[in-house]
Amino acid sequence: MSSWSEPQPDSRFAVVDGLQLHYKRTGRGPALVLLHGSASSLQHFDRAAGPLSESFDVIRPDLPGFGLTGPRKDRDYRIPTYTSTVAGLLEALGVPRYAVAGNSLGGNIAWNLALDHPERLTGLVLVNATGYPEKAIPAGMRLTRNPLLRPVLRRVMPRGAIERNLRSAVGPGSTVVDKAMIDRAHELMSRPGNRSAFVDFCNTDQPDRSAQISRITVPTLVLRSAAVDGQHFARDIPGAKELVHPHGGHLLPEEEPRWVADAIVEFLGSSAGTPTH
Repeated sequence: MSSWSEPQPDSRFAVVDGLQLHYKRTGRGPALVLLHGSASSLQHFDRAAGPLSESFDVIRPDLPGFGLTGPRKDRDYRIPTYTSTVAGLLEALGVPRYAVAGNSLGGNIAWNLALDHPERLTGLVLVNATGYPEKAIPAGMRLTRNPLLRPVLRRVMPRGAIERNLRSAVGPGSTVVDKAMIDRAHELMSRPGNRSAFVDFCNTDQPDRSAQISRITVPTLVLRSAAVDGQHFARDIPGAKELVHPHGGHLLPEEEPRWVADAIVEFLGSSAGTPTH
């Protein structure tokens, strides 16, 4: 049985912000950074990374608090801190220009990168991204805000609860939530410090920067599922293109990896002026 909580043969590490940041890097071409969502890991993009690496130098980190990167000592899980850590990773890797695609929390970090480092970004892809204040809070995150449950969840995160969260995050007809996916999520959440980091993340007051979204100048593609609260990225980002998947759920890169990969390749090849081959 392969252990998700140990480095894999293609695992790499870089020291950023005093953290051993875990990442994987495949393919060649213009750089493309893939950012996963909360309670997830870089494996979220396993199925999409293959086709994307045919056209891009694909870099995908485990964000602080998750996966093999694990918790931050200072417990700072604010989006601007995530944003500067991701920018720091690319600097450490000597990658001056890159496109960035993010799902959920990863999308939130991605559009913050577009605001804070527009000179670095060649393109921006938001996949069911978050960042507007009226976004509904998933049930699993709501539980961590209950002061009675909080200490319990730092010690144990039941496999059944993780399975329920995953099933609620995919489209009704999806079959991607299998034993392997649940095992992976549970095993990574059970790594030392990761449960507490998730509780800390869910209880972090995030600054609301949504009023600045209309200032984004980077070429932007919005990918969303019809059933998911689309927020207002396509409306607020000047010139943004939007594609809507008819029956996907929140975890589009896992549910529809080919659809996501094809959309990214086509968009970055045309609008950002980067050759895709």
